[in-house]
Amino acid sequence: MIVIIGSGIAGLACARRLADAGLSPVVLDKGRGIGGRVATRRVGNLQFDHGAQFVNAHGAGFAAVLAGLSAAEWQDGTGRTHSVGVPGMSAIPKALGAGLDIRQGVQVTRLQQYGEGWVLHFEGGTLRCAHVVVTVPAPQVAVLLEVGHPLVANLASVRLAPCLTLMAAVTAPAPFTTRQDKNDPLSWIAQDSSKPGRPQDVGALWVAQAGEAFSTAHLEKSTDEITALMLPLLCDRLEVTPDRVTHAAAHRWRYARVTQALGQPFVRSADGTLYLGGDWCIGPRIEAAWDSGTAIAEAILAGV
Repeated sequence: MIVIIGSGIAGLACARRLADAGLSPVVLDKGRGIGGRVATRRVGNLQFDHGAQFVNAHGAGFAAVLAGLSAAEWQDGTGRTHSVGVPGMSAIPKALGAGLDIRQGVQVTRLQQYGEGWVLHFEGGTLRCAHVVVTVPAPQVAVLLEVGHPLVANLASVRLAPCLTLMAAVTAPAPFTTRQDKNDPLSWIAQDSSKPGRPQDVGALWVAQAGEAFSTAHLEKSTDEITALMLPLLCDRLEVTPDRVTHAAAHRWRYARVTQALGQPFVRSADGTLYLGGDWCIGPRIEAAWDSGTAIAEAILAGV
């Protein structure tokens, strides 16, 4: 058995390639949804892409994958065109994971090697497998592996930055489609409702993502406190009064963006039974996560 921990894009890409080759990988994830930061938050008749805002393909392999998924083109108001999921970004991982054995609500707490395989420990039981692929953020790997495991030291150089995100519905004309300013506490603001297939009868839906310094400074605050900090900033940038806001909520992404990558597609144990991967191996792009997961799958297939 091959078990993949994490149903983000790297984990899904790995599972998809293995399944297409005739294997039956099992994907375990502690959350209720798949896709990691490629996500869509729904609140009543509102929805927000509160993680990754769009996806672009630089290589032919990932471009072919996007062509077969639920994606459409979106112009961000600056002359640039991106791919987005329809009706939300979460449609992309849902399509990528269709037909896979994905078991959600399972939080693996420890990996223990036995003989030529592994035992996965989680609340309520254990699972044995011949190969295990870990696609969680690099800082979380050490929690799963035994103290002093040699692969942990290989990840010491990897750095990931947090991101605080505000979602807001505003009943006022939109002054722009997107606004990006790395020196602003709100480094990215996007009119989410301008994307194809989004709700059009609920006002303008906005996603604002804070820069690294702001996010780091306020990371441990409650989501209500984060909302109270970010909403006045958004109202100022949109030039609206708070009474125009009909909904506002915040989300905390503790490991949002790769700021220093490993520099290789994955890490593998000497015996080829344990693989570590994710966007943190290559860079801060959805395609990087897909490349890492696919490369792991190819390495496994070459050895089975």
